[in-house]
Amino acid sequence: MKESIRIASGQGFWGDLPTAPVDQVRKGPIDYLVMDYLAEVTMSILRKQQLKDPSLGYARDLVPLLEELMPEIVSCGIRVITNGGGVNPLACRDALFASARKRGVRGLRIAVVHGDDILGRIDALGAAGAALTNMESGAHLASVRDRLISANVYFGAAPIVEALRQGAQIVITGRTTDTGLTLAPMIHEFGWSMADHDLMAAGTVAGHILECGAQASGGNFLGDWRSVPDLAHVGFPIAEAQPDGTCIITKHEGTGGLVSEATVKEQLVYELGDPTTYITPDCITDFTSIQLAAAGPDRVRISGVRGRPPTDFYKVSMAYHDGYTAIGMLTYAWPDAAEKARAADKILRTRLADLGLVFDEIRTELVGLDSSFGPRAVPNEEQNEVALRIGVRSRDRDAVERFGREIAPLVLTGPPSVTGFAGGRPRATDVIAYWPALIPKHLVTPVVDTRSMEEEAPR
Repeated sequence: MKESIRIASGQGFWGDLPTAPVDQVRKGPIDYLVMDYLAEVTMSILRKQQLKDPSLGYARDLVPLLEELMPEIVSCGIRVITNGGGVNPLACRDALFASARKRGVRGLRIAVVHGDDILGRIDALGAAGAALTNMESGAHLASVRDRLISANVYFGAAPIVEALRQGAQIVITGRTTDTGLTLAPMIHEFGWSMADHDLMAAGTVAGHILECGAQASGGNFLGDWRSVPDLAHVGFPIAEAQPDGTCIITKHEGTGGLVSEATVKEQLVYELGDPTTYITPDCITDFTSIQLAAAGPDRVRISGVRGRPPTDFYKVSMAYHDGYTAIGMLTYAWPDAAEKARAADKILRTRLADLGLVFDEIRTELVGLDSSFGPRAVPNEEQNEVALRIGVRSRDRDAVERFGREIAPLVLTGPPSVTGFAGGRPRATDVIAYWPALIPKHLVTPVVDTRSMEEEAPR
């Protein structure tokens, strides 16, 4: 058993800093590189891409990134774990094997964790007892069944642990919990029992800290953000994990950013509901048990974490089509910028009503005046400029498209000193709505498929 392992965060979301994984590999020693690409909306985007091209459906940024790092990953023995496989992790593996051949890398072993995609099994699972009721509203799935475009189960650390046991150097998953990416290597390296709920909770906390990338090392820091040095070269966080569940959060020396009790605490409360009951497939963690202590410059020790047994359910993230939206924007200049923007909004709404157009929602924001604070904004009518941003939402695509044709006319038929229409006419785009649900664990089984380059024939 190793005395400790270094698990490095490389991405906090699809579209995060491209240089971060490269820096994590090249600027200091690490054992694991974990990269979180998925959010609820990401799954629906990837599904739409796959419907247009069956070879897509994964985070395509991942492939050129790992192609660049493959020689170092292999030579340094770094293992990569990522949920960037999205809704098509098998195609992602094919693309990575092709990249490895291109780079002359041999002996690469990649595991795919799949089985989370249940879209094609919805009716059969319903017959087996999975109601998939909306866990927020209580609505029945039948109300959106014909509009579903994706349905993915959140697996935990267990299948990733199995992939590592099978010798995978790169593990590509579909919809896996963000925390499971970090917990899995701890279980594997330290031989933890998944029945030890305190250890599962300790690894879950470490994963929660790493899952948003630099948000734990000074990025998006609400505290004294001016004190964070060199954000242009921010170092992403690293978890130095130990067999007893203790963990040091740090970053590579010489990188920008800041790891402090304050930055770590801010990340700990990210997306947190009941702090005593943080639920994952692996355990229930009590965040009020966490002990933080400074352990040197850019080093914070995490200890004392307590956990309880997991529930008998997986969470399911589903997405469905819920109409169309379009958003337009015009900028009005001083004097009386806010008054002009409000007048333009009134004119536009009158014209939409005259056309007989009915929308599920019309929303107006005056950017620079009240868009962030709404009715709580401090009154200030002397802005140099205010951007009028107005959007509509409807099941009627034609109505949304017609709204888009009413923005440009305001330039010459509304209040004066308007600009900012260079983006062109707003067009109708799909609204993808979120449907969270629960499913009994015994109804869904993850699949671990591990292959080497020699076993994978070129396609």
